[in-house]
Amino acid sequence: MPGTRNDPTRPRGGVVYLTAICLVAALGGLLFGFDTAVVSGAVGFFRAEFGLSPSMTGWTASSALLGCMLGASVAGALSDGIGRRRVLLISAILFTASAIGCGVAGTARDLVIWRIVGGMGIGIASMISPLYIAEVAPARVRGLLVSLQQFAIISGILGAYFSNTLILHTGLGDAAKWRWMFAVGAFPATAFFALLLPVPESPRWLLKQGLDDQAARVLARVSGGADPAAQIAEIRDAIAHEGGSLRELLHPGLRRALWVGVVLAVLQQVTGINAILYYAPEIFKGAGAAASRAFNDTIWIGIFNLLFTIVAMFTIDRLGRKPLLVGGAIGMGISLLVLASAFDARASGIWLLVVILAYVSCFAASLGPVVWVVMSEIFPTRIRGRAMSIATVSLWAGCYLVSQTFPMLIDAAGGATAFRTYAAFCAVAIAFVWLAVPETRGRSLEEIERAWQPQKR
Repeated sequence: MPGTRNDPTRPRGGVVYLTAICLVAALGGLLFGFDTAVVSGAVGFFRAEFGLSPSMTGWTASSALLGCMLGASVAGALSDGIGRRRVLLISAILFTASAIGCGVAGTARDLVIWRIVGGMGIGIASMISPLYIAEVAPARVRGLLVSLQQFAIISGILGAYFSNTLILHTGLGDAAKWRWMFAVGAFPATAFFALLLPVPESPRWLLKQGLDDQAARVLARVSGGADPAAQIAEIRDAIAHEGGSLRELLHPGLRRALWVGVVLAVLQQVTGINAILYYAPEIFKGAGAAASRAFNDTIWIGIFNLLFTIVAMFTIDRLGRKPLLVGGAIGMGISLLVLASAFDARASGIWLLVVILAYVSCFAASLGPVVWVVMSEIFPTRIRGRAMSIATVSLWAGCYLVSQTFPMLIDAAGGATAFRTYAAFCAVAIAFVWLAVPETRGRSLEEIERAWQPQKR
């Protein structure tokens, strides 16, 4: 019978094919992580070569984040117009061009321009990679497959730390070292482009364009040949409920959803994570560590970041969102206060590394992945994409603020003051989550949406 397990007309595919195309899409997250973290190894070298002031050092390091905001702001509309796959191909081109451009940059201005280009690729990938995975994956495995994106981001960060450390130990001169740190990113970016070529377009986008037959073939293949009629009907129903105006987010109840999404996104950043990820070697060297030891220690940061992200993936549906957010922010705040005291005492070595690893572990098990999950849950279906775009741009704005101001804060007030400032924001995060963020564990998206509506008396 057609559709049975032994039907010779049944398209090949299923779990293996689905996993393969989702892994390819998740490579956008890996490049996102790599490009975000690679600057941590290069910043000391290009600062010395170009004679940059603290403010210019911060601008050069954080300029990619301006591109992130630009990329994230246009990614949704662009992907609606030309398709998810094509936009991912554009992001791969931007990543490749940025890696090569940074590698041959002759001036700080050139480096900034190519960093912004790479940032646009990051902003696009941060929006479209998880969106594509969510749209191609069946509901029963959607959560697991979408989580590949966060796992890939952390893997990219760890890969950047390894790559930077290997290049540091080569016989290259300082001017060549930082250029190769950036240029290495062209290899995975080119692979991303090549692997995307056979990947199908999102069936959801195909249906919105009236390409029903193509959508049915993609759905049949990712499900191993099962009849896609039910899935098509479900997608059509979801599309029918879309198209709401962003003005709806200003209505009573939904204003709170927007407030929660934007504030959580900003708090994820202003609690200091990118000060650690971007400037880790400089922090270790500022505390008295040798350059080689400083780079080696960043690898441990990447490893712990990866391990505790996995912890969050397996506990978020068991413990809930609020306990992880509150507990993580408490651990981050305590770690930052201890780190500030270590800087006051000019402490270095293993104890400084342990404190930073504690901070990174708390972030990776809480604010890192959980904020993205909450942002994907709290907005109504009909405007979720555009509302998430606002929250994502806010997140990148917070990231830019921290990355730009950290070198200036270190120069003007010292490391201890910087870390106490981030600890204060951890206290703000604890209070905000406790008072304003709803627990969404075990609730359907429809239940969450109804909960925002004002209660009738």
